[in-house]
Amino acid sequence: MGDLDKKVIGNLNDPRLPYDYNKRPYGTVSMDTTRPPFQWASEVAYKNAYRIVARGYDTTHLVELGYGLVDILFIDFQSRIPLIEEEKMLNYVMILSLEDGLSMPAVLSRIVARSKTFLTQACGTSILAFGHAYGAFSAFGNMLIEGLAKVEEYGKTMDAVALELVKDKLGDPALGVSDLMLKDPAAKKMFIRAEELGVAGQYIAFTKEVVKAAQQQSDHAVDLDMLGAIGATMMDLGFSPEATWAIIAITRSFGAGAHYIEEVEREDYTSLGQELTPKELYDGPEDRPVPPLEDRDKIAKPAQTFTPDEWKEAFEERKKLHGSGYAIIEEVKDPSEKT
Repeated sequence: MGDLDKKVIGNLNDPRLPYDYNKRPYGTVSMDTTRPPFQWASEVAYKNAYRIVARGYDTTHLVELGYGLVDILFIDFQSRIPLIEEEKMLNYVMILSLEDGLSMPAVLSRIVARSKTFLTQACGTSILAFGHAYGAFSAFGNMLIEGLAKVEEYGKTMDAVALELVKDKLGDPALGVSDLMLKDPAAKKMFIRAEELGVAGQYIAFTKEVVKAAQQQSDHAVDLDMLGAIGATMMDLGFSPEATWAIIAITRSFGAGAHYIEEVEREDYTSLGQELTPKELYDGPEDRPVPPLEDRDKIAKPAQTFTPDEWKEAFEERKKLHGSGYAIIEEVKDPSEKT
């Protein structure tokens, strides 16, 4: 150990320790040879020095024979080669999902790009912003599964189940029906395309009933939105709600990558400390001196209250303090409970 034996680091030389810290061995712990090493078991794919095989298909053979990215998605998630019509439909969905406009996830990609980071980190930030508000495909898909299960188990009609669903979830962003697409025909055209290709099934049919019920129950204009169109179409193509979320999130990362590249090509990086908040944009308390510790009791205020009236008054005052969380009065539901 040399000089390390003599060096005192914190309390690591305390004689009360049950061992001499400075004489602990360096290096990794030897493998336990009495049991087999842990290994992942997977039916998705395997690879060696000569090939990568996905669900039994040699990927080199696939691309050499003309299969593409969309085909591989069907193979990875469904272990099958898709029909030509299904391939065309997934291409249609992915192109409309790429979302390379300046949506919030794309903007976040550009903000992160300004900090002199890597493209993969910027795209990752964009996908992290692709949360429940941007694509509740899992919640939406499982809602359809539960609805169709009622049709199957209880012999109810689709329109009756759709009406029950709408009465319970009207206004829920995971319903797939909103006022977001009233002027944009893209969502409805996706269903039309699925019907033209012959791939529309029970999920699209059920979603149409949900749209009709929502239009009857809503007090303002609503229609099918992209969540409902993409979610139902992907499920009729055989993808699970979770697989849909994964595929669409990565599809959108292509657009996020393009925004990253443009940002670093057209704009300078932001230097440390360059983005400052001017006092003109600060509307908190005026500058005030920090009191000495011996005077803190003259200024300090307790958080504890002793009567309901005192608690109510303190709570109302805290709601005026932006950034404290007290102004958020609604209960935010955990999205994971919907999946």
